[in-house]
Amino acid sequence: MSRRTAVRRVGVVILAANAVLAVAKGAVWYATGSLAVGSEAVNSLADVAYSAVVLAGLYLTTQPPDFEHPHGHERIEPFVSLFVAAGVLVAGGAVAYSGVTALLAPGPPRTFTGGPLAVGVLVAGGAVKLLLYRYCLRVGRRRDSPALVATALDNRNDTLTALAAIVGVLGAAAGYPSLDAVAAAAVSVGILYTGYEIVRDNVGYLVGAAPPEELREEILDRALSHPEVRGAHDVVAHYVGPEVDVSLHIEVEGERSLFEAHDIETEVVESIRAIPAVDDVFVHVDPKELGEWKEVSDARVAPDEARIDGDGDRSTDAGGTEPRPDDAQ
Repeated sequence: MSRRTAVRRVGVVILAANAVLAVAKGAVWYATGSLAVGSEAVNSLADVAYSAVVLAGLYLTTQPPDFEHPHGHERIEPFVSLFVAAGVLVAGGAVAYSGVTALLAPGPPRTFTGGPLAVGVLVAGGAVKLLLYRYCLRVGRRRDSPALVATALDNRNDTLTALAAIVGVLGAAAGYPSLDAVAAAAVSVGILYTGYEIVRDNVGYLVGAAPPEELREEILDRALSHPEVRGAHDVVAHYVGPEVDVSLHIEVEGERSLFEAHDIETEVVESIRAIPAVDDVFVHVDPKELGEWKEVSDARVAPDEARIDGDGDRSTDAGGTEPRPDDAQ
């Protein structure tokens, strides 16, 4: 299954699940009058609205490249994630406000209404949200989708709010209505932190941050694994949306023909592009004899280019030293 199909399918599942939950909670609220279930019904209705926006965003971000967006539409996806983060932060603030207000100015004691039906729909809703969390997180990580990961975290929050509602219902039944406010205040901290997590994880996608060092090492390893590549340097890897664009220089023997150099470049591009997180790859081919090596961490040579100099230190034709006169012959 392609990334495009998988991501869109998750969006449809989320929208359908939230719609079913909103109807179920609304029906139980109408039948029992439970305030806890009523608040959860409103929450699920809001989830339906944001799920529709997320689905639309996922549809746009998985559109193929076109004339106006030659590199695709992936940069839209972090904005979808930030939209989810905004909803999470607003929800966390609302829960915190309601919890703190109830603690500081408690109203009349609440009576337990709804019985097993109210508890049952809250437990079922929490279980569904937990399953959605795991499903979205698994697909989001497998498909490198920050929007799905953000949606997964939002579903985790809904599991926590459902738990707080259950605590409130059972607390009222046991004669301790303040437990509802305490649970809400505690859950709000987790919700607000989740909003921060989503913003933190997606800002890098928008500003073109560098990927993890492990990915840069894999890029160099793949470039140097080609038998004709003698070294690589000037590696630039950065996020374009959730995907990584790469450019680098490779060193080959200068007497190679243009046809041979082209074939080497093509094979290196295909090898690096096979990395799941990588989108576009740009490779510049340098003649090895020019000695364009630099004393930087992303300059490396092929293993058979390394040698031991007269002082017993390992040196190369490049990568930290100027080429020796006999190297240019």
